[in-house]
Amino acid sequence: MPRHTPDLPPELLPLAEMPLFKRLAARFFGHGLTRLRAQHRASWLHGQADGFRSGHTAGVDYGYQEGRAEGLEEGRQVLLIRDSRCTEHPAPKVDEHLFDDWRLPLSAELKKRVKADVARLLPAAAQPSAAQWKMIFSDTPSTSVIAGAGAGKSSTLALRIVLLTQYLGFELDSLTVVTFTRESRKDFINKLIALYALWGRALSQKDARDLVRTFHSRILPMVRSLPGFERLQAFENLSERTLLDDTQVDSNPFDLRINDSQRQQLNACFHRLFTDNLRFRELITPLSRHALQLKELERDHPDVQKRMAVTELAAKRDEELCDVVEDLWLRAGAWPIKGIEPSRQAFEINGATFHCHGYIPSLDAWVVLGFDPQENPQVSRPNAKLTVRAEWAVKRTLFQAFCRKPLIWLDSYQSSKRVLATLAGDASAGPGFDYKVKGELASAPLLDCFVGAASFIENLGLDVPAAVGQMSFAKDDPDRFFFEALSLFWRAFEDHLLDQKPPVMTYNRMFALFSEHSPENLRLLSDELLRPMSHLMIDEFQDVSPQIVSWLRATLGEIRRRGPAMHVGRGAQRSSLLCVGDDWQSIYGWRGSSPKYFMEFSQQFPSPTTTRVMLSDNYRSHQYIIDAAEHIVRAAPAIPGKKAKACGQAGPLLPVQIHDRDEAALGQRLTEHYQKGDSILMLYRKSSDKLLIEKHISSVVNVDSSLPYEARRLKQLTYHSAKGLQADAVFLLGDCQHLTSSPYKNQVYRMAGLGKDGDVEPYDSAQKDEILRLAYVGITRAVSHCYWYVDAQEGPMVNMPRASDRIAAKPFFADQRTGAGSAGGSESGGAPSARDVRQR
Repeated sequence: MPRHTPDLPPELLPLAEMPLFKRLAARFFGHGLTRLRAQHRASWLHGQADGFRSGHTAGVDYGYQEGRAEGLEEGRQVLLIRDSRCTEHPAPKVDEHLFDDWRLPLSAELKKRVKADVARLLPAAAQPSAAQWKMIFSDTPSTSVIAGAGAGKSSTLALRIVLLTQYLGFELDSLTVVTFTRESRKDFINKLIALYALWGRALSQKDARDLVRTFHSRILPMVRSLPGFERLQAFENLSERTLLDDTQVDSNPFDLRINDSQRQQLNACFHRLFTDNLRFRELITPLSRHALQLKELERDHPDVQKRMAVTELAAKRDEELCDVVEDLWLRAGAWPIKGIEPSRQAFEINGATFHCHGYIPSLDAWVVLGFDPQENPQVSRPNAKLTVRAEWAVKRTLFQAFCRKPLIWLDSYQSSKRVLATLAGDASAGPGFDYKVKGELASAPLLDCFVGAASFIENLGLDVPAAVGQMSFAKDDPDRFFFEALSLFWRAFEDHLLDQKPPVMTYNRMFALFSEHSPENLRLLSDELLRPMSHLMIDEFQDVSPQIVSWLRATLGEIRRRGPAMHVGRGAQRSSLLCVGDDWQSIYGWRGSSPKYFMEFSQQFPSPTTTRVMLSDNYRSHQYIIDAAEHIVRAAPAIPGKKAKACGQAGPLLPVQIHDRDEAALGQRLTEHYQKGDSILMLYRKSSDKLLIEKHISSVVNVDSSLPYEARRLKQLTYHSAKGLQADAVFLLGDCQHLTSSPYKNQVYRMAGLGKDGDVEPYDSAQKDEILRLAYVGITRAVSHCYWYVDAQEGPMVNMPRASDRIAAKPFFADQRTGAGSAGGSESGGAPSARDVRQR
């Protein structure tokens, strides 16, 4: 059958498709016209062309419509593929987390059971708050707990341990609770044993001591596991009777006092280095000359101004005074001194002539003999109005202000012996002189200064020689020689300690062995040694140092690297970290600690998920105590959102009383509180303050010290030592003030990445914040009463701020100092004055 397009009109149908009659007629007439040559060929051709064009156009349009319809139908059944592949080739991301992404298996039913048991076994007053339950039930790998003063953190932490062991089946040897001192460790152990007894489990002293540790007692077994170090001793714990059990490592990590055994090692190393190393000897010479020289006084110093008026009179009696003092030294057998040439050299001091007693060629320094404090202070020259001691004090002041020659003033017969040892080159007894690094409050024996500076540098996670190599000092600054000598000495000292039998090592070096700088060393440890670090709970985390942080991160990283194989067949799986602290109680920056690691917890200890808990309830103090302490510390950088609330204190709101310094008045008020039966904390800033107050509270001390220790109600401590304690009445003697600037600590602080960017004095800035935190710690020890006795400030102290500068005319302060009417300045803001509060 012929095929055609049914849509064409009949007149355009092809000839073959016409009816038969029409086809015959068309052919007949067409043939005739051709024979007659009657066709017009050009027209025919044009028509043909026109027809072709129009037919082609019509055909294309028709074909497009028909094809499109068919194509759409078929396209519905065809998958369209576009090339959306990435044209770049990025590397996989690095998993920086210290923990796996996991959760503690805490079901709603289990939580309900734990809460029911706690309600049944603990008294109503000891029931956890909602925030405390959040800490106990934290199920994330890392947890940060901001716990203010008196927040009940230790009780909450103990319940957390009960949850892990009694309900989740964690083994005790998978946990470590870290406390900072022997006292806090002992208290927590007793609390934990008592709590376990309520759950029907007898926790032995040994098991509790294995669980509750200091950082030191965890690092020591790690080092002892290395070949050749099985009997290693810690330098910080050397004593005449060094113990091998873990009781030796509970000492306060912030106590740097050097005992006889430690000094023996220091002196022995000094002697060897001084003998063998020429450069070390060259460095000690300018240090000894600087240390022994009489320290200068500014000419506008009040003592200088007062004694300048008697310069001529003092000069007239000077030779006779020299004779009297020299006779005293001769009778004591302390003069002459080997290495000092007796020579009466004349000096012009403020236009008048004075004399010295000798000359030291090796130091190119002149010597003046002083008045030994052991002599009778009433000794005087014949017919003199002043004592020899007073006359000598005048001469000393004038020499300090106006003598610019190198001059050594021997204050005592004892100091002369140290000078004699130095001049004789007898290094076996140590350097024999004291030194004062710029920024430190007092001078100390040179080797003690070495230990203090090296410990500070290492606490910041730095190597001593490397840090010294990045320091810079003025050409004539003696600290330049001190730190070069320290670099030589400290490396020699570490080697000297390792040569002992058994070997000795500082704790800082132990932590450095297993820090992020030496992760390969951690791979040498067994699973058994690492397992107690799997689930860490650390108290007082705001006082952690960069050195400790590096060790913790490296250890947690190694535990994660070992994976599930480390925990096969055990109830405790994977790892976790819970840190409890209060950045407002960070007060050990002078030893290298920093609240940065607690304030930036999530960044410093990266975890897939972190729980943050804020314990704001204060179960110790009433609201005025809290508000006063927070008002002072709020000027320092802090974790945002902190505001404590008093809970459980029904007594009256008593403001913190501020008084002018008066030891007698303090002693009287303290006695009154003791007679009422109150517990008392007497806190002081300096040991000299304690001596000043003792005679005013001797009656209380005598009574209290005769009681059994547990029954005593009076404790005398420094502000720093009072952390964790409380009393009904707290007496604060002395202000909290930033007194010095430390060039070397500012430099190493920057090396350690501490402080704000662009701050050229980051350590000093940190200390200005720390004095506010120290006052906060002191005030928040009080349950009901707090008395603060501060010294009067003479003149403006722009660069040496004091915590008491923050006292304002607020209801929670009662400022009873002379001239306190202006207290608070712009901060008063119309609030009622302290006097108004007292009258109400």
